[in-house]
Amino acid sequence: MHRRAFFKAAGLATIAGAVGTTLTLPSASADPREAMFQSWVPEIFAPLPDAPAHSPAIVIGSGFGASVTALRLAEAGIVTTVLERGSRWPNDPWREIFTGDDLPDGRGFWHRTSFTGVTKVPMSFGSFGGVLDVTEFAGIDVWRAAAVGGGSVVFTGAMVAPERRLFDQVFGGIVDYGELESVYYPRVRQMLRLDTMPADIYNSAPFTHSRAWDDQVRAAGYQPIPNDSVFTWDVLRAELAGNSRPSATVGRSNLGNSNGAKFDLNQNYLRYAADTGKSQVYPGHRVDSIAQDGSGKFVVTVTKLAPTGQHLGTRTLTCDKLFLGAGSVGTSELLVRAQATGALPNLNEHIGDGFGTNGDVVLARGASAVAGQGQGVPSASRIYDESGVPLTLENWYIPGIPFETGALASLGMVLDSTRSRFGYHAASGGVGLNWSGAAQNAVVDAARAVDHRIADKAGALAEYGALGYDANAQFTAHPLGGAVLGKATDGYGRVHGHPGLYVMDGAAIPGSTGTVNPSLTITALAERNIAAILRG
Repeated sequence: MHRRAFFKAAGLATIAGAVGTTLTLPSASADPREAMFQSWVPEIFAPLPDAPAHSPAIVIGSGFGASVTALRLAEAGIVTTVLERGSRWPNDPWREIFTGDDLPDGRGFWHRTSFTGVTKVPMSFGSFGGVLDVTEFAGIDVWRAAAVGGGSVVFTGAMVAPERRLFDQVFGGIVDYGELESVYYPRVRQMLRLDTMPADIYNSAPFTHSRAWDDQVRAAGYQPIPNDSVFTWDVLRAELAGNSRPSATVGRSNLGNSNGAKFDLNQNYLRYAADTGKSQVYPGHRVDSIAQDGSGKFVVTVTKLAPTGQHLGTRTLTCDKLFLGAGSVGTSELLVRAQATGALPNLNEHIGDGFGTNGDVVLARGASAVAGQGQGVPSASRIYDESGVPLTLENWYIPGIPFETGALASLGMVLDSTRSRFGYHAASGGVGLNWSGAAQNAVVDAARAVDHRIADKAGALAEYGALGYDANAQFTAHPLGGAVLGKATDGYGRVHGHPGLYVMDGAAIPGSTGTVNPSLTITALAERNIAAILRG
């Protein structure tokens, strides 16, 4: 048998034998499950305070754009209410606050009972208010956060600026890249303490896969580029030394790091905002609709939720200024529904437009040696390729598999110009989206071609798709667009037709951040935009 065919068969047999086809937690009634979660994370079961009936400013969401907005408003002396549907999760060096995505329970997912991730292994569990919302649209599943701190709790930590020419191609001149490069990217890097992976972490056992990945791309003629990361390296050192429960060194990230290894927004922007005494986050507050009354005040309808999903009541809040930071899907849903129902009648024709997936593709190729590869989470490096469609491949761990497979994973981000539009369904009151399968296939093919070429030139022991893991084409963790700068809003996020209403998150970005992770650009744009709004 050819060695590649042998490793393909062996790899598939290993996964099938060790994981099986379905992973199911023991069934239990709602009460025992609630008691179990309460014993593990009692903090999220504390009584939830009610948000004030009126606030000078309300921020919806608590992710990157929302957190920046909350801090800068508070520093300007504006009393600000932050509404977040998810829970405020603590950190602890020894407790298992979050679940893992190898054998998840309800702490992992926002009120759903099953999940099939990039490994294509279906899993089932009890419903609970966990940290990752998997929203299913026609043609694409969107991964988004449901927790105080938003996407900073569930992302893999890489924060990378795009090249100027690719940024300008996407934004078409509506944003000055030079301004971001000289002022706002550096500001965010300082606030989030971004840094590349230190040598001692890179050379440790959990990052064997990172070194092997870099060796392969070098063999294929690329020079790996170090990634800036939000991880706190001293926490990883504590894990390696046995002074903390392992998390970031054992494949924990997509569903949170229990020990606070990620320097997420709860540890910086949101905390600094709270320290001013002018800003407060209200967890368990799901925003259902927004409107504007005859006096010009904004009206926000919220449902208060227990972590179990129980409805604790519905209220109507008002504010003078309303800042949308619920992410591409959340912000777009609110605006599209408000336009369709007449709650915000002056929104223009661009509301709902410009959605894209940032060209996300997940890939795996075989290793060049049989030794175990490690499951360290932070991404050490990336490569850029423009032999065809411009794209980046980023070193990744393999989520969802708790044992070594000998595979090396990559997250691909392709410069894709495909865009879709959110639409309103009057009968259900829902907001939907159709994503092009043909366009997604083109993105996958572009990334796969580069990954396959690397595998061939590096002498990988198995075919790049041998483990059944290659090219999960049905998801994005980087939803962007729906209320795009310069179209639905002016160049700084002020929504056309409704003064005092602002878009401050990934919904403002036209579907792509130029082959890199969006988080740095979302945060920098929020810094830029709120500075202009406050000046005005």
